[in-house]
Amino acid sequence: MWKAEPGRRPTWSRPSKPDGAASGESVSVTGPSAPPKALIFIFATVAINMMGIGLIMPVLPSLLTELTGAPVNQAAIWGGALSLVYAAMQFLFGPALGNLSDRFGRRPVLLISMAALAVDYLIMALAGSLAVLFIGRILSGIAGATIATASAFIADISTKEDRTKNFGLIGAAFGIGFIVGPAIGGLLGEFGPRAPFYAAAALSALNFALGYFALPETLSETNRRAFDWRRANPLGALRQMANFPAVRTLLIALFLFEVAQNVYPAIWSYYTWEAVGWGPRDIGLSLAVVGFGFAFVQGYLIRVVEPKLGPGRTLIFGLVADAVAFAALAVATAGWMIYAFMPFAALGAMAKPAFTGLMANHIPDDAQGELQGVIYSITGIAMMISPVIMTQIFGIFAAADAPVYLPGAPFALSGLLIVATIFLCMKALRGKAFGVRPARAGADGGDL
Repeated sequence: MWKAEPGRRPTWSRPSKPDGAASGESVSVTGPSAPPKALIFIFATVAINMMGIGLIMPVLPSLLTELTGAPVNQAAIWGGALSLVYAAMQFLFGPALGNLSDRFGRRPVLLISMAALAVDYLIMALAGSLAVLFIGRILSGIAGATIATASAFIADISTKEDRTKNFGLIGAAFGIGFIVGPAIGGLLGEFGPRAPFYAAAALSALNFALGYFALPETLSETNRRAFDWRRANPLGALRQMANFPAVRTLLIALFLFEVAQNVYPAIWSYYTWEAVGWGPRDIGLSLAVVGFGFAFVQGYLIRVVEPKLGPGRTLIFGLVADAVAFAALAVATAGWMIYAFMPFAALGAMAKPAFTGLMANHIPDDAQGELQGVIYSITGIAMMISPVIMTQIFGIFAAADAPVYLPGAPFALSGLLIVATIFLCMKALRGKAFGVRPARAGADGGDL
């Protein structure tokens, strides 16, 4: 339950473990669902952080051209390098921060992340050279525990039955942050390319202040475990997760899924420009529509669909919708065709929270932070790999002398990756009731 006593920070207390349950053993939560206040607060935390990231997107090209003195096409290369550094830091440090949150709790890790992001944006606002800008992105990548730790927070306060739909709030916060942030950033950019960075720093500082006074600790003392450096690195954490067979297969599937999904930020602007002749206004509008669709599906629709289908069927449903969207985008030749299949892309957004919910239900309560760290480590490495692959394929098949002119070729590859993902997920779910049958005790924590 949610407790708020005068003069004390709010805390979330879970039902006591049954007699005989060892510390660290995964025990189903049988108490009430997560309180709305807790979910609203963590939703606001992630949304504000995503708004901060979105604020700087419209002016980053201007700042890079200012710092490098290079034309925009060369500045874009430096922008890609900044994204690569950020993703690499997430890959390297995600498991460490997840393990730290399993040792010291979610609250201190979240607060440190919020404070570090405020400092990061301020560094970038004051950057007088490209090197300082890279220092800022390294810091933000290392401190990028906000999403992973927020997911562990949700795992702490949710019953197994509610985890998938509650994880959808993370995706909804992403969508809203990326709708509102760029819009405000574009307006602030009229005052200069550094103005949005100052605004993002102020927003992150406000988020830290709200968290300091209102953020509860959700990890009970009985579910904390000692910090182990052997588990606090990507390989060590992955080896730990490999002890759970169903989770191991789903992590491989998640990697393929993330590589496929990263086709959107990698080539969307170039693809729509080349394939259907959209300009900046149409591209921006389409991104806003996609963001709204993702937010609606992950914030509301999954809360209706998942209790009826269960997390397993919800995952397959989302992946099939993704495959349909990618197949259509691969051959689209007009703007109306893209908009016609956007609903399928939005429905595909159900897959990520379903992935997370299924895996969280198979991991002990004292390793939820570690799991989320692994998930975001996988996301980080996919963010490094996918843009390189997708942009190269686009460059080959969108060239005037291409053997087959197909600007949507990267989406065709993403569709094939999703098909492979579906087969892996079916393997993990084989013999199970796709989350509908009541959980049974097993070697890896119960039924899927």
